[in-house]
Amino acid sequence: MIKPHGSDALNPLYVADSDRRNTLMVEAETLPSLILSSAAAANAVMLGGGYFNPLTGYMNLADAMSVSEKMHTVDGLFFPVPIINLTTESNVEAGTRVALRDPNVEGNPVLAVMQVEAVEDVSEEQMHFMAEKIFRTLDPEHPGVANFLSMGHTLLSGPIQVLSYSYFQTDFPDTFRTAVEIRKEIAEHGWEKVVAFQTRNPMHRAHEELCRMAMDQLDADGVLIHMLLGKLKPGDIPADVRDASIRKMVEVYFPPNTVMVTGYGFDMLYAGPREAVLHAVFRQNCGCTHLIVGRDHAGVGDYYGGFDAQTIFDEDVPTGALELEVFKADHTAYSTKLDRVIMMKDAPEGHTMEDFVLLSGTKVREMLGRGEAPPPEFSRPEVAKILSDYYQSLDS
Repeated sequence: MIKPHGSDALNPLYVADSDRRNTLMVEAETLPSLILSSAAAANAVMLGGGYFNPLTGYMNLADAMSVSEKMHTVDGLFFPVPIINLTTESNVEAGTRVALRDPNVEGNPVLAVMQVEAVEDVSEEQMHFMAEKIFRTLDPEHPGVANFLSMGHTLLSGPIQVLSYSYFQTDFPDTFRTAVEIRKEIAEHGWEKVVAFQTRNPMHRAHEELCRMAMDQLDADGVLIHMLLGKLKPGDIPADVRDASIRKMVEVYFPPNTVMVTGYGFDMLYAGPREAVLHAVFRQNCGCTHLIVGRDHAGVGDYYGGFDAQTIFDEDVPTGALELEVFKADHTAYSTKLDRVIMMKDAPEGHTMEDFVLLSGTKVREMLGRGEAPPPEFSRPEVAKILSDYYQSLDS
């Protein structure tokens, strides 16, 4: 199986030994507490599950600045975005142990214990420098920029021991999986070549066929459909609705034992190209050999070019930095001339835009809200029914 990023073996930071974990839970109740931002809590969950291998905790300011500018730490470890703990608190001291508490669960239970190695003030200039490098914009309307610049100017760095996976295990018991668990399941399937499909949305016909295209062209053993389960921007479809619609699509339209439907506990960054590379890092840690990167991968609005998330792998990711390879996908749609879904760049001569079934997200939402099913060339009827029920429930 493909090696994890940056090491020969995966190093998840979740304390799996129950006795050790209980001991740390008891200790945590005696420690100073810090309620994390949602982003820092999501980083802890991802560190716990091995997704951010080989990191041992939150980055310090020097590493965060270096990663933002050059996509590697001061010591040269390739990483596409800083994994940090920014806070508005100023009473934490370096050299102490701190109980990190979950902002997303009632009562703020302990999520992790941190050995604080450094407490650093981050200037406005440094915050803007990092944001501009990560998101390619400082527009406050960009949801990722707005969130990043609101988290505070105190940066806490140091190793952590993760004691919980927040709400993800309880809310999504059939879907949430750690990188450790996904690696184990891939091995149990006997898969060697595995394609990952990232999604924060329900999957329509084009997405479904894109997975098939990648499997066929790469002669892959299976597909990992890996959905984000954390926080999104307002208006995005909730994780439980996405989960139900994707599972129904796989159940009805894919052969048994060819697809793993899983999810991970992270908040969407909307960082476009940089986030696409982050997706590649943690899919390699999952054991996947390929990642599908399509049009406007991890984008939002008009902040990124349609294929910037592909070109970053050619232009900015050093040769050998990742073992995982990228499957580059063009815009994919149903051709009424060919009676099947194709990549639009592969359309035979004579095709025009009128020969494709293309619907905007707004148009689809309006149809579903009225109880109208999008055309079957665009969305499977079983999927459309689940989405329609959700949108109509918003108006009831």
